[in-house]
Order: sequence, then structure tokens, then C-alpha cells
Amino acid sequence: MQFNELKDLLKKELGIERLADIAREIGVSPQAVSNWKSRNRVPYKYVRELREKFYDDTVQNNNKNINEDSKQNIVSIEKRKIDYLDEDTVSIIDLLLVIARNIKIIILTTLFFSFITILYSIFVAQPVYKSTAKIMSSSGGNNVSQAAGFAAQFGINLPTNQAEPEWVYSEIIKSRTLARSMLKRKFDTKKFGTQKSLLQILTYGNNDPTYGQDTLEVLAINSFINKIELLEDQMSGIYTITIGAFEPEFVKELIEAHIEELDKHQRDYNKARTSETRKFIENRIIDTKFELENAEEELKNFNNRNRRIENSPALQLERQRLAREVSVLTGVFTTLKQQLETAKIEEVKESEYVIVLDPPEIPLGRSEPKRKNMVFIAAIFGICVGAVISLFKEYIVNTQKDDSEKMNQLKYLLINNIYDLFFFSYKKDRL
Repeated sequence: MQFNELKDLLKKELGIERLADIAREIGVSPQAVSNWKSRNRVPYKYVRELREKFYDDTVQNNNKNINEDSKQNIVSIEKRKIDYLDEDTVSIIDLLLVIARNIKIIILTTLFFSFITILYSIFVAQPVYKSTAKIMSSSGGNNVSQAAGFAAQFGINLPTNQAEPEWVYSEIIKSRTLARSMLKRKFDTKKFGTQKSLLQILTYGNNDPTYGQDTLEVLAINSFINKIELLEDQMSGIYTITIGAFEPEFVKELIEAHIEELDKHQRDYNKARTSETRKFIENRIIDTKFELENAEEELKNFNNRNRRIENSPALQLERQRLAREVSVLTGVFTTLKQQLETAKIEEVKESEYVIVLDPPEIPLGRSEPKRKNMVFIAAIFGICVGAVISLFKEYIVNTQKDDSEKMNQLKYLLINNIYDLFFFSYKKDRL
């Protein structure tokens, strides 16, 4: 029944129009009546009770059984209140009943997902072994101090306050340049054989390559960079490098080769930098020496031309200017000589630029896949899927029940309306 029909019926029979009065008469909350109005639909059981009530009222008024009718109304109102609570609330007991009725589905779903995960982790997933090393940048201050002390023995005062370059290890370690140099290294593996390049191991393996060399390099570089995990301690400057691979011995050799390439990269860069610095200083020494010789020659010629300058302030100022020029150029020339010696020492220095604090070791067990965690997550997922399936099943069953109730309501309305039509016609004829 539509809500408008209910409203018209109550208005006709009882003279009720307000929602609060309708709720009080039926025995439900005003909120429930408001919901009926918004949906324009009244639940079937309330319609049935109203029709029974009106029919009973008619019969009981004719038989004058007012006391019995009052008792039935009280019982009907209490029953409606209980039905209202059962309809609009869902308790934990209801959920537990749903789970209990469908416990087989939940258990079978959980076992299914767990079994599939176990098969995947054992037969499909490739094991990954990880090895870790801790490194830090070497400090060049000690080497410069040693070089300064060595040069001081020969009367050369080397400056020791030169700033050492800060290596951006986090960018260099995962750079394409360093990864490209790693692709040329060869390794021994059980899976691909002996002396296979890292490029071949990471791309086509023992098969024939299906891409060009440039494409293979790009794929291998991206694959290798993705295998690197880097953590940096800002306080101590220590870097923790972790690399994963399919064999424990191979991953140890891989991380060792990576550290060697990093040290080689830093050494080559430092040599190139110091070589350029040395060449620049040598050119500046040649220019400064030429300027110094010219200044000394001018000062000598001035002294030869002017033997007595005590009584000439202008000549004294000119002599001071020439002497100052010679002094400045002498200081520049001495400084350049000191820097040249420092650059030569740095150029031939063979110290390690990467200090290995904790060398890599062969991992004792695989790091991935973590089978226990995978099975646990799969079991939780299976329980959730089983619960969703159970709720959906209950929804389908309840929907079918609602359809059955609607069919019963349809039959009841047809019979009741036809009966009311003949009943009221008969009553009218008698009147």
C-alpha cells in the first residue's frame, strides 16, 4: 500500500492526519512513518493489521464486544513495537547467525586462498636473497695534512684548509652512469653459467636477445637500480646498501662489485678534477712568473736610474709602488707553487675513496617471498571474501522471501478489496 492511501484511510476511518498521530495509532516511531512517507510505501504487515483492526472493529461494534476489542488492540500495539525493533535494528546475534549458517562457505574460501598462496610461494614465486653493506666516504683532510707535513720538510708551506668535495652518494650509487659500468662486469651463477655479463643476466639470460643493444641497456639499468635499497644516516654519514638477487653467492659478488665501481668512479673523478686543477695552476705560474720578472726588471732599472732619491718624494712613491708590485707577485707566485705541489700529491694519491665499514656476506636464507606472511594475509582475505559471499547469499534469500510476501500481499489485497466492496454494498443496501 502507498502512504497516501494509508493516510486517506486513517483520515476516513479515524480522522487522523498528523504523522505523530499516525505513528501513535500504528505503534511505531514518527521516524518510521516519515520514512514511509519519503518512500511512499507502507510495510505489508502494518497494512494487514490495520485492515484486520478495522474489520474487527466493525464486527465487534455490531456485537458490542468493546472490552475484547480493547484487549486485542493493546496486544496488537505491543506486537508492532516488537516487530519495529526487529525490523529496523541489526544485532550482533544476527551477524553471528549469518556466519553460523554460512560457516562452510567461509572456511572453504579461506582454505582455497591459503592453498593457492602456498602453491604460488613454493612453485611460482622466485626466491630473493639480500645482502647488505655499510660504507662511508673517506675524509681527505688527513691525507692533505700528511702531504703538508711532508712538503714542510723541504721548506714548502702547504695550505691545509682546502675544502674536500662532498660526495652525493645517494645520487651516485643509484645513478645510471654507475649502473652502466656495472653491466660490463661478469659473474658466475648457477642459473646462467660462468662469466656472464650482468647485462645478459638481467635481460635475456641464456636465450637469444630480442631487442637491440640500446634497449637492453636501458632495461638492464632500470632493473639493476630497482634492486638497490639505500639508507643514509645523516648524523654519521654512513650509507647502508642492500641488493637482492636470485642466488646468495651472486648477490654477495654483486654488491662487492658495486662498491668497487663506486670507488673507481670517485677515484677517476678526483684524478680528473685534480689534473685540471694542476694544469690551471701551471699556466697561472707561467703567467705570474712572467709578470714578476717584468716587475723586478722595472724595479732594477728604476734603482739604476735613481741612485739618490732621499730629497724627492715623487721618486720615493714610485719606488714603493714598484716594490709593492714585486712583493704582491712574489706572494702570488709562492702560493701557486704551494698549490701545485698539493695538486701533484692529490693526483698520484691511491687511497680508497670508499671506506667499507661492514662488508657484504652470503645470506643464509631467502628474504622473499615471506611465506608465513603471505599465507596469513591470504587467510584474512579469504575470511573477508567468505563473509561477503555469505552476506550476499543472505541478501538473495531475503529478497526471495520479500517477493513471496509481496505475492501473498497481492492475493490478500485482491480478496480483501473484493470482500470489502461486496460487504459495503450489502451494508448500504440494508441501510
